[in-house]
Amino acid sequence: MPALTSLTRVLAVTAVTAVIAAVVTGTTGPAVADNKIGGGAQSPSTEAHGESDGSGTVSATAGAVVFERSKNGSGTSVGPVAAATNWTPPACYYAPKYTPEQLRKVKEPVWEAESTGYQWDGEQRDKYVNGHPYKDFNKEKAGEGYWWDSYVTPGREGDPGALDCKEDTFWVDTGDDPPADIPQAITPEVLAQLAYAEIRVPTTEVELRPEGATKVNLPTWAWLDATDFSPVSVTASVPMLGVEATTTAEPVSVRIDPGTEDAQPYPASGVCEVVNGRIGEPYEQGRADETPPCGVKYLRSSGDGSYQLKATVTWKIHWTGTGVAGEQRLPDGNFGGEQDVVVQEIQAVNR
Repeated sequence: MPALTSLTRVLAVTAVTAVIAAVVTGTTGPAVADNKIGGGAQSPSTEAHGESDGSGTVSATAGAVVFERSKNGSGTSVGPVAAATNWTPPACYYAPKYTPEQLRKVKEPVWEAESTGYQWDGEQRDKYVNGHPYKDFNKEKAGEGYWWDSYVTPGREGDPGALDCKEDTFWVDTGDDPPADIPQAITPEVLAQLAYAEIRVPTTEVELRPEGATKVNLPTWAWLDATDFSPVSVTASVPMLGVEATTTAEPVSVRIDPGTEDAQPYPASGVCEVVNGRIGEPYEQGRADETPPCGVKYLRSSGDGSYQLKATVTWKIHWTGTGVAGEQRLPDGNFGGEQDVVVQEIQAVNR
């Protein structure tokens, strides 16, 4: 019998997905008793939903993972951080999805439809029913573990990485760690990475002084409002496993890009570090000729237009979680914003 083709595998996944949808929506749903898993805990939902405190969504369930966002950035001006490296949070993950009876109701209709090929169906029956390695969907272990399967991370449905979770449904006993050779299986570290993708930070618009149009060859002071510039965090958990992780982002610096090469940033690197809990110093009357700790000096007028000054904040990101001692690092994240800066020549008056 020829090996299973890629097209047949796609059809198999499509068929399984259709049956899962039917189970979730109740069209072929299990009895109430089938909706319990792991000693009476509710089985994971494949739907996404959230709860709000009236000022925005503070918690949301996506697949088996619950996100708690009450300490996250909020409002219309926030956005996700972009990792400073080429690392990205996982686009898919594995977590508990079925009881033994639920898995039977997902698998058997697919086999009976004979849409995925005799060989595929036979291999699947052998694996989950005939004892190689599982027997009768592990019914004898009902309440003692979970059937784990893949989920796509919300918002990453079109990401190529969403196809990385190709493992067949596998069993994990209650209290056991998932297989070490499946890197996307839920652990506190994977939860921390999923929470990373949920972090929202404010758009960066620096205060610039002196007020009004900036003058050529005069320093412009820049600083950030401390009330908008504070740590944020998101907690991701799988309650049925008793594991969680909290990912926290803290601002550490801002990079000033003046929007033109005809400018001199302060400091020369253009990177203003956090000092005593703030970045830069507010301008005070009478300091126009001093060198600011954070700012820029424009060397040429912007003419009839303006320069696009961009301020990009770097956020140090770390996490703590179940069974983990101390803070663990994740890649730094960047997020910035642009603002118009009008630069005028100094007008001399001849007498």
